[in-house]
Amino acid sequence: MSTNLIKAYEQVNKSTISGRELEASVLMRAAALLKQCQENWEDAGRRAALQHALEFNQRAWTIFQAELAKPDHPLPPEMRQNLLRLSLFIDKQIFQAMSAPAPDKLTPIININCNLAAGLRGSSGGGA
Repeated sequence: MSTNLIKAYEQVNKSTISGRELEASVLMRAAALLKQCQENWEDAGRRAALQHALEFNQRAWTIFQAELAKPDHPLPPEMRQNLLRLSLFIDKQIFQAMSAPAPDKLTPIININCNLAAGLRGSSGGGA
């Protein structure tokens, strides 16, 4: 994991946008990249776009994992533990989609990203 990526995330997190809104935006961007790949599965450039989308999702979730693993994280321990378990599921889904790409393998990642983003924004969930 790039230290520069974490520093950039923390720097942006300190800006005018709230941390929750930034996290929601990242999750929605990650979902949108995957959804675009899913909808354009037959396009010639799909492989490169899919690789980019999966790597973006993986980086985002790795940052979330690092933040959630901090002992001084403000979320209650049980909620942090549940989110860390969810992140392990996402990791598994990403690796499966990387090893044997198929459009249906993207759906769980898209749905979780969108629903978590909606929760961070305080609204009901929904697909990308």
